[in-house]
This record gives sequence, C-alpha cells and structure tokens, in this order.
Amino acid sequence: GSPCMTIAASSNPPEVAYPASWYDGEGRLMLKNLTLEQLSDWVVAALGEPRSRGMQLWRALYHSWPLLEDLRPTIGTPNGFSAAFVDRLTRVASLGGGMEVAGVSTAPDGTQKLACRLTTGPAAGMEVECVLIPMPGSKPRMTVCISSQVGCAQNCQFCFTGRMGLLGQLSPAQIVQQVVLAKRQARPGGVAKPPDPSSGPEVPVTNVVFMGMGEPLHNAGSVAVAVEVLTHPQGLGFPASRVCVSTVGLVPEMRAFAARSRAALAVSLHATTDEVRNWLVPINRRHPLRELVAALEELFPAEAQRAGRHVLVQYVLLRGVNDGEADAYRLADLLARVRCKVNLIGFNPHPGTRFAPSGERATQAFLAVLRQRGCVVMLRASRGGEEMAA
Repeated sequence: GSPCMTIAASSNPPEVAYPASWYDGEGRLMLKNLTLEQLSDWVVAALGEPRSRGMQLWRALYHSWPLLEDLRPTIGTPNGFSAAFVDRLTRVASLGGGMEVAGVSTAPDGTQKLACRLTTGPAAGMEVECVLIPMPGSKPRMTVCISSQVGCAQNCQFCFTGRMGLLGQLSPAQIVQQVVLAKRQARPGGVAKPPDPSSGPEVPVTNVVFMGMGEPLHNAGSVAVAVEVLTHPQGLGFPASRVCVSTVGLVPEMRAFAARSRAALAVSLHATTDEVRNWLVPINRRHPLRELVAALEELFPAEAQRAGRHVLVQYVLLRGVNDGEADAYRLADLLARVRCKVNLIGFNPHPGTRFAPSGERATQAFLAVLRQRGCVVMLRASRGGEEMAA
C-alpha cells in the first residue's frame, strides 16, 4: 500500500482516508501503519486532539515495554490515558498489527521460526514467516528476519517462496508487527505469555533483516514506512545501519530507496554472467548485470572515504551452477569498484528442488579466490536445519 494519504470530504471531524488494507475487520484504522508525522496528523483530524497526543500513542506502541496493543491497562497510571480517550480511540482505531502467531518452531541451533497468520488485508488467513536467529559473540543477541510479502513475484529458481508467486502485499503494520512479536518471543515465556512489564531480561534483538518472504522493493511503500518506524529514536529505535533491506536488483527502486533511507542494503547477486542470472534470477532480463553493477558503483563507490556506506552482496553457492573458480574471479571483477561485503551462503535444499549445495572443497576454493582478490567476504551456513527451509 502507498504511504500517501488523502483527506476525504466528510463532516465533523474530518476523516483521513488510507489504503483499505490499513483498516481491520471492524473498519478501524490500524495505527501501526502510520509514521509519527502521520499519526500526529491523524489524532488532530480524527480525534480533535493536540499533535502531542500522537507522540504519546507512538511511545505506547513502540518505546515503552510491554509494547501495548490495548491502552486500558494505562488508565489512571502516570503518563497513561483517560478512560474517555481510550473509549473514543478504540471505536475508530486499533493498536494491533494485523497478524497473530499461529505456531513457533525451534531448531537445534536455537533459531526460532514464528508462523504469523495474517488477520486483515488481501492475504488474510495466509501465513508469513518471521525468524529469530541467535548471533555468535560474547553477549547473547538475536537478529530477526522478516517478510514483506506473502509469496513473491520474482520467481528465483532456487527459492522455495519464489515458486508460490505473489499472493499478497503486507501493510506497514504487518511488517512492523513481526519485529514486535520477535521482541516478545525473545522474553521469558515468549509470545505465548501476555506481555508483562515485570518479565525478566530479554535476549536483545539488535538487527532486522528484510530477508524473509517477498521482494521488499516490490512493496517499497510499506517497507519505507516500516523502516521509518523501526529506526525512529522514539519508535523501535534500531540504528539505521542495523536494519538491512534486501533486493534481487530492482534497480530504479533500489536507487530511490538508497536516496531516502539510511538503512543498509543487500543485493542478491547469485550469478556472474547474464546467461546464468537470467535463469536463476529472472529480473535480470529487465535489469541485467551491467545496469545493476553500474548502479552499485554509483551508490557505493569503492573509493569513498571510510565513512561511506557499503552494500552487502549475497551469493548462494549452487553446485555446478555458479560455484566454479571462474565464477569467483568474475565476481571479484564485477565488484572491483563497489564498496561491499560479500556474503557467501550455503544452499538449504527444499523438497522438489533441482539444486544442490556446493561441496566443501568448491566453497573453500571460491572463498580463497575472493580473499586473494581483496574482497571482504563472509561464509554463512544456512541456519535452522531441515525444519527451517525457507
């Protein structure tokens, strides 16, 4: 949905009209679809309240644990809301996120997958995945991997989601809600327990990656609103560098995103020739490697001073398809003028796939070529094992 708003002609008070998918089944506006600026406008237009009421609601949604979805517990508390206000708000607006947790599965390595069933919008009743991934290091912390669409239109050949086609766009609220649910899951008792202000320390969720279902830049309006909520200091408060939006290479949308957001960008490359990439990642037929790499050189120039941004280049190693030493040399050549980190990813086979993961020898040889050529490169095993194939 577009983050634009239009003022509909209406009697007192004037209503602010948003996309239909931003309303719940009872016709109430879901406030998690709004930026702070939009929320402040809305409380004036819809409730006749001062703009400062927008910030008070925003902090209740995102900043003060337990990330409320019902204001009634705040009635009569310091910084809380009056019963009359809560009653008026509840008639026209919802603090929910348009989804519920249908199930949680935990892999042996501690990765937790939340199956999130959508309750509103064009894809109501369908599920998306949100995955909590434990990160290595001295202090326990988690990265949450979230979805931006139900299914995906990009048809990448090795991707399980790509075989579904696009079934529906997520609203900004449904994207933000995945992070709210992940933060709850990271608390003792997880999402199964109601939010409790006194519950013990959480394992901090420090990073958000848009690498679940869907192509984020094919839902760029919703993703832009969600990123603003995630990175606003009074919102969920993630540093922009710790929120990463991934794309298969929608070049115009990628340029627009880089211009308006400080969030990190990841590009799924997966091949070093147009012939192979046209097959693996069909969007390459519209935006071939030369166009994609030229945009990366412009947005993330290698000669930028140390403070310059870098792009994360993702490359899934597929046995006999894109994992030869010639591919590694071509990859280094393609990225020679791009400030980047290369993330080599082990393929996670799913039922019915024609692809297989690279062997250890081929993987290490590929890695060695990139390092010899001066690339900053990481090797990532697929996380979560068999039951987590995404």
